[in-house]
Order: sequence, then structure tokens, then C-alpha cells
Amino acid sequence: MDTEGSVSSSIWKGKAKATDLDYEDINSPITYRHLLSNNLGVRDPLRVVALCDSDAFYAACEQVRLGVDPSVPLVVLQWQALIAVNYPARRYGISRMDNINDAKKRCPDLKVVHVATYREGEKEPGYWPDPDTMTHKVSLDLYRRESAKIIQLFKDGLPGGEIERASIDEAFIEFTRPVREEILKRYPYLSQIPANAPLGRDTPLPPPPPINWDGLGVLIPVHPPPSADVSKPISEETPPGQPVEEERTWHDVALSIAADLMGKIRRDIHEKLGYTTSASILRNAAIPNYLRPMPFQKIRFLGGKLGKALAEEYDVSTVGDLLTITLEEMQRKFGENSIWVYELLRGIDRSEVKEKPPVTKSMLASKNLPQPIVNTAQGHHWIRVLAAELALRLKEGREAIPALWPKTIVLHARQGYEQSRSKQAPFPFTREPSVDVIAAAGDKLWKELVGTDESRATPMKISSVQLSFTGIDSMETGQRNIEGFFKPRSSDDRLVQAVKRKRNSSAGASRPISIARTADGQASKIESSRFNSFMCERCGRRVALTDELHSLDDDIKQEALASLRVEHDDFHFAQDLAKESHSDSPKRAIRPQSSTSSTAKPPPKKKRKSQEKGIARFFDKS
Repeated sequence: MDTEGSVSSSIWKGKAKATDLDYEDINSPITYRHLLSNNLGVRDPLRVVALCDSDAFYAACEQVRLGVDPSVPLVVLQWQALIAVNYPARRYGISRMDNINDAKKRCPDLKVVHVATYREGEKEPGYWPDPDTMTHKVSLDLYRRESAKIIQLFKDGLPGGEIERASIDEAFIEFTRPVREEILKRYPYLSQIPANAPLGRDTPLPPPPPINWDGLGVLIPVHPPPSADVSKPISEETPPGQPVEEERTWHDVALSIAADLMGKIRRDIHEKLGYTTSASILRNAAIPNYLRPMPFQKIRFLGGKLGKALAEEYDVSTVGDLLTITLEEMQRKFGENSIWVYELLRGIDRSEVKEKPPVTKSMLASKNLPQPIVNTAQGHHWIRVLAAELALRLKEGREAIPALWPKTIVLHARQGYEQSRSKQAPFPFTREPSVDVIAAAGDKLWKELVGTDESRATPMKISSVQLSFTGIDSMETGQRNIEGFFKPRSSDDRLVQAVKRKRNSSAGASRPISIARTADGQASKIESSRFNSFMCERCGRRVALTDELHSLDDDIKQEALASLRVEHDDFHFAQDLAKESHSDSPKRAIRPQSSTSSTAKPPPKKKRKSQEKGIARFFDKS
């Protein structure tokens, strides 16, 4: 008998009833081994992770910037769309789905702030009277900077924790270690395993003490009322301190301690920066009733292609519907790695909380154009606008990490609905990453990628343009030091250097120095070339230090010359990479190819996503 068909019709479609047995893993007993272990991994039953988000963040940033009273209804506008609505404005029924005219009808006293924008000729974004999408580009720099301030206060308030930025207004906070330390501090009797413990270190901890949840935040009820909509975030207006009728656990104790720590940090953020934040308390006992009615595609990572595939495969929409799918069946359909989906549906998330680097490896400025670029002048306009954003972001990054510098500048452009094409080049080091320097590099890439009005055989219609830095990293020691060589020296520095040169000369210094007269009658030093330059074996060029560096001591000069070698080697390395990436494919240019280019080899075919196995095929590789 074929039993597979009968089983699939009753279970695989997710229509059977889920039970509390699905949540056994989150209610496992907590032992002395768990409490006293130094290895606090993602499977620790006392693990506590918080998700804290800033309330109506963009609107709050503008309210703080302008000094507007928090009770004033305020919205943030981007062209004609609302991107943020504060809570006082929401009381008038205003949402981000509304247009600005309808919002003003609902609330005539509504404070409207258009997001800052870049415009050509300005080094920084500003708040202009009538920003135009045809000439301006939206800036989120203010919000990014304020977000960084909030993250820093989390770090200051929780030295032993781990903070991971989830988005510009959200962060994950790993409380496990500081909470563990606080438990042992508050309950010192737990630091020693009782002599009569029947299972030694594996003996469960004694019953936990009473917990007072009042004032700790919004507590999600174990048995929510039938009318509760779990798909919506819980408002801060929800009365805290709801009665807890379920049995207490040591994980509840850990949660209460974390909520107390979180409350102190949130108060600090409000006092120092003026922002309010939200974080609810979800006990293990409340997880089943909280998750079951929730549309599973609203859960992080379960939206998009994967969520659609799950919905279609099992004809389901909620978490409760999917709980009846066995692990074996899910792995058979979606691969071995789908066990994390199985666990996530049951409230188990073993993702690590990891702090992200303060500066990413790339910076991108982009503009999707309401009307296409049709001539070179318009292209140069948008290159300068994008260059201003990159210049500001790189400047801010170098304030945190002075040795930060991008290796490459990349231009992406898309013509109509065609696939985006790109061109890149090494980005040379300069003392000041100004708009002019970046725009000049971008203009050169534009000429190579898009062409000019005179060189094109077909009309120019660029619908999207992006300018980015890649390979951003701290420069090597030699590269960092050479930057200091170009700083103007004071008169005292020059005097010291003159004394050193005089002393070396009188002592019979080995390097020969002669004085020659140039054509304009000025004197210049001519030193041995072995101290000032080197010959590149690859290109046959002599690479030399500038005249400003000739007066340096030999040891410093050698370090400068070594740095110059590194930079020159990087130049050849970038050329090699460019040749490799283009050797087997047609020249990537948006302007039409000449007839001779038809003989170029076609690019290698990418592996089709359908060939990827398991759950990986539902995620974009970008």
C-alpha cells in the first residue's frame, strides 16, 4: 500500500493541530552546568537577546534637530511620499500610506519636514525650500549619524554585551553574559553546587525567587485576548506590569534582569539624545500563543522567495499551520539546512549577535532618475551630486579611522531596462577626499562606460546611476606614515631638519649632495637616486619621491620609498585584476559596440539558481 499519499494529504498540507510538544526545546530544565559554564553559546538555555527599535526614528531625528515639542504632530516627507509619521500625528489617523495633501486635511497643524537632499555645488546635504527630484538627491546622513550615537550609548551602558545593528533604527543586543554575572551577584548561593546535589553539575537549579515585572516594560501576555493582533508591534502605551499566572523559571529571572538593564539604557538615550525606544518582554511561556496566529512571512528571513515557496508547498499562511510539518518532510523538500526554519517557527533562533564594523567595505551613492539622462552635461551633474555624498561619508569614516581609504571607485549605469553595466578604476590616495577629486574620477569612468555626446552612435538614455567605493580598509603602516610626510612643516621643523642636514654633511655623510642651478636660477638638491627612487621591473618606469621628501633622514626616507613601492605594486595588481575580469568577456560599455567587437568570446554562463540545492536557492547571491 502506498502510504505516502495518504500521509501527505493530512499532514504535509499543514492542516493538523499543533500542540505544546512543539515547544519542548524552549522549556528545557536549567542546571548548574548551564549557569556556571563559561561557554555561553547560542544553545544556552539562559540566553537573552533583545531587539530594540527607535520610535518613528526619522521623525524623531527631525523633531530633535528642530527643537520641536514631542507632542506636535510631525511627518517627514520625501518628494510626495511620507517616510515617517510620529505618534502624535498617528492619532489623527495619518499613516505612511497617505499622501501629504490628505495628511494635512486630517491635521491642519501638521508639521511637515522634507528630508535633507544633496544638490550640485554643495559639499553637504541641506534643507532646501523646494527640493526637486530632477536635480536633488535624498540624504539619510543625519539619521545614520544619530543611529550611531544610539548604538554607542548601548555599548557604553552594556560593556559585557554584544550589539549588532539590524537597521538604521533597530539593534540586537546580546544580554547573556552581563545577565549571567548579575544572577550570580544577586543570588550568590547559586555559585556553588550543593554537596547533596543528586546529579552534580547536571542538577536542576532550585526554584527561582518571585519576580516583580512592574516598571520593566511591556510584558506580552501568555494568554492574549482573542482580539489581539500579533502581526502589529506592541505600543508603548500598553499598560506594563500585567499579572503573571504561569510558573516562574530561571529564564524569566534572566529576562527580568535584562529588561532592567535595557530600561536604564533606554532612559539614558532619552535623556542624552531625546529619542524614545521600544523593547517588549517575551517570556518562553508566551511564545506559543504569540507565534501561532502570526503570518509566518512576517518573520525575519521567512519572507520573500522562501516564504512564498513554503506557502505554496503546504498551502499555509500562519506559523501554527506550519507547525504540523515534520522536520523530515521539511528537510526532504528544502534540504538539510531547513532545520533552522523548523526551529524558528518554534521560537528558537540560534543566530549569533555580532557587532558590525564601524565602516563597511563599500560605500554607495545612487540615483534612480525620474527622467533619463540624455546628454553628457546631465551625467556630470549627477556624478557631482553622488560624489558629494561619497566625499562626506568617507570624511566621516576617516574621522573614526584616520587610515581608512578605498582601493577602487566604481560607476554603475543602466540604460532603460537593460542590465546595469559598470566600470571601475583604482582610486588614488589624496590628502583630502574632496568632491572635485571624486567627481573627476567619476567623470573619467563615465566617459569610458557611457561615452560622450559626440562619440555615441545612439541616443543616451541612462535611467539609473551609481557611484561607489569598494575595498575600503585601513592602509598599511607604510601607507599611513607617508601621509604625514606631505603635511606642511613648521619653521621649527624646517630648522631642525636643516641642523640635521648640516650635521650629517660635516660628519662626512655617505650620500653625495651637490647643488645645481635650474633654468630659472633656483637652487635644488640632487641626491643619490638610490635614496629617492626605484625602477619598476614590470613597467620600466622610475618612481621617485617628491622634492619635499628629499631632506628627510635616510631611515624615514627608506620607509617612504617602501610605501611608494607598495602603492605602485597595488597599481599593477589592480591592472591585473581588471585584465582578468575582462579577458574572456566583451568590453563592458553602454555605448554601442563596433562591428569588430562581435568576435569577442561570450561571457561564461552563470550557474542557474534552479541548479542550487536546498534552501540556498531561495536567497539572492549579491
